[in-house]
Amino acid sequence: KFIEAHAEGPFFVYLAHSMPHVPLHVSGKFKGKSKQGLYGDVIMEIDWSAGQVLSTLRRLNLAQHTLVIFSSDNGPWLSYGAHAGSAGPLRAGKGTTFDGGQRGPCIMWWPGRIPAGAVCRELAATIDILPTVAGLAGADLPEKRIDGKDIWPLMSGQPGAKTPHEAFYFYSLYALQAVRSGEWKLHAPHDYRSLATPGAGGMPGAYVTAHTGPALFNLAEDPGEEHDVSEAHPRVVARLEKLMEAMRADLGDSARRLEGANRRRPGRRPSAR
Repeated sequence: KFIEAHAEGPFFVYLAHSMPHVPLHVSGKFKGKSKQGLYGDVIMEIDWSAGQVLSTLRRLNLAQHTLVIFSSDNGPWLSYGAHAGSAGPLRAGKGTTFDGGQRGPCIMWWPGRIPAGAVCRELAATIDILPTVAGLAGADLPEKRIDGKDIWPLMSGQPGAKTPHEAFYFYSLYALQAVRSGEWKLHAPHDYRSLATPGAGGMPGAYVTAHTGPALFNLAEDPGEEHDVSEAHPRVVARLEKLMEAMRADLGDSARRLEGANRRRPGRRPSAR
């Protein structure tokens, strides 16, 4: 209804499906319809819902003028077992800085502007959506410093397009735990939660504390972050450690008790008096 009411002018829709987050919920129309239990039913309904948006855009002849981005915020909450989904070959899940906790699915659709069936293997992130959409709309970015980059060359499949990020930094709260540059990802020493027993019936299982690092992984060859190759590539380690030191000076690192010169505090409403 919102799209129909705004079909004659620019519109923005942010549709956040809450149903795949525990506790799961699915409507009666899709309950028991998949072969993957309740979680599968939920994903089936989300798929149907996304299809309703696309069919509406087609029906109103808006498909050629509308960018659709379908993505997720983090990897699966593994302690919930069958209610959590899967990270596939990626290591660990939600709450960690391994790729199983950070990488999420992303599909972008814009007939005539984004090549159908194209696959992008360059690094991009949800922080890039704001500057990219602003660029497409001809809008100015805020004066406040942001971390995202314009990734339209990647999205539109321009020949030879590369990620605009020299590096991507993985923070857990204020602790810098890893950095990725190209195919390389270096973890600093840190504790992380590791699944001990999976949950069942919608109830969570138990985590234990594990430890990693320093460790270097080649994500092109080892997406599961299983084989530390730091001894074989000391120059890569040195380069990534230099990047991490620069970021610690910029945004800080609570693991090193470093505040950082440019940590951007979140906006807060003044308390009522």
